[in-house]
Parts: sequence; structure tokens; C-alpha cells
Amino acid sequence: MTTLVPALVGISHGTSSPEGRLAVRGLHEAVTTALATRHPDATPNARLGHVDVEQPDVPASLGSLPPGEPGVVVPLLLSAGYHVHVDLTEAVEATGDRQVVLAGALGPDDRLATVLARRLAEAGTRADDTVVLSVAGSSDARAVRDCHDMRDRLAAATGREIRIGFLSAAEPLLPDAIAQARADAPGSRVVVASYLLAPGYFQDLAEAAGADLVTEPLLVPDAAAPAELVEIVLDRYDAAVEHAIAAG
Repeated sequence: MTTLVPALVGISHGTSSPEGRLAVRGLHEAVTTALATRHPDATPNARLGHVDVEQPDVPASLGSLPPGEPGVVVPLLLSAGYHVHVDLTEAVEATGDRQVVLAGALGPDDRLATVLARRLAEAGTRADDTVVLSVAGSSDARAVRDCHDMRDRLAAATGREIRIGFLSAAEPLLPDAIAQARADAPGSRVVVASYLLAPGYFQDLAEAAGADLVTEPLLVPDAAAPAELVEIVLDRYDAAVEHAIAAG
């Protein structure tokens, strides 16, 4: 990296949901504010872009930075699947003379398990409920492993058994996981813990999968972004900067 302070370029998946867009913008605004506290001597620029559905896309987001300013792309994604390993990696490699590095995805992380546990409590989950962690799913085996890792972290955070169900690309699919939970514990409620960043298409699928109760996603529109999520974004940025400096 150069001596210029790299910009933090947060890249979300993108959504057509107005509520989802509002929730992700809220996270970006909270990150922008927190950057000034963490780096008061030279507060980095912050940008928000998207890998799909919305604009600006990754090239446009990086292109909006002043000439010569380096950047750190922080995936606002919960696991490192195709979008991180292919889409964002290729976008970073195609930046030409601008110095840009790619940070890690937000998960897995114990702080995300803390937010998930809070959402379960807010939803009124009971001790005799069966909980299924709902994840978007991926054809990338690394992302699927990340999701199972988060299932284990949530189990540790809550002290209860947590099942898992995928909304696409991996098994068991969420409706099947819910049906199996009902068969294994007749009469118990099935609660879906939504491991999704924000409202949108996948949250709608989770809510239609047949559970008795579905939690809110990690981000909720018109509510402050969880401090844990803001910290994770800043930590991913700082770790990428430190790694780039160490690598020369």
C-alpha cells in the first residue's frame, strides 16, 4: 500500500427489496461514522457498492475514488463463496494501477452468533423449540463449510442444538429441514433463525418455508445496525490493511 489511507469499499450482494436496501445503507452509514472514531487522524473514505442487482457495481465504486487512492474491498457477505472467490477477486485484480486488496467475508464469526442469539430472544423463542439456522446456500463447498461453522457457533452461544437448512444450492433445503424437525419432535414449535444480512428475496423464502416462527435478519430497516456487525466490518478492513503493509 502507499502512504495514502485506503478507502473502505463495502460491497453487498445487492437487492431489489426497498427494506433490504435501507438496512444495508444503515450498516454503511454506521461503518462510516465508526471509521472516524477508530481512525481519527486520517479517516478513510467509505463507499458502498454491490456485486449484483444494484448499482454502483464494484468497478464503479472503486472508480469513484480520487485518482491514486488505494482501497480495501470488504465483502458485506456472510460467507466466502463464488462472489468472493470469483466475482470480487476478479474485480480487484482488474483495477489496474490503483492499489486494491480484498478483505475477508463477515463470517463465520462469534459476534454474528451473538446477533443471531439476540434475534432468537427477541422473537420469543422457548426452551422446547427446535431451532433451524436458515442460510442462503452456495455451490461453493467453502461457503457451505462456513455455514456449518456458524451453526456450531450459534449452538455454543445458545447452549442448544441447532439444525441447518439451505435456501438454495445445498442440502438439506430449509423446507425439508423444517419437516424433519417436526417429525423428530412432534408438537414442538420450529423456529427458523435467519442467517441473512438483510430483508429481501431469501428472507421471503425463509418466511414461506413452513416454520412456526422466523427471526428477523441480522440487519433491520429503521433500526441501528448491530454494533457487532460494524466492528466486524472495521476489523476486516484493518486486517486487510495490516496484511497489505506486511506484504509490502
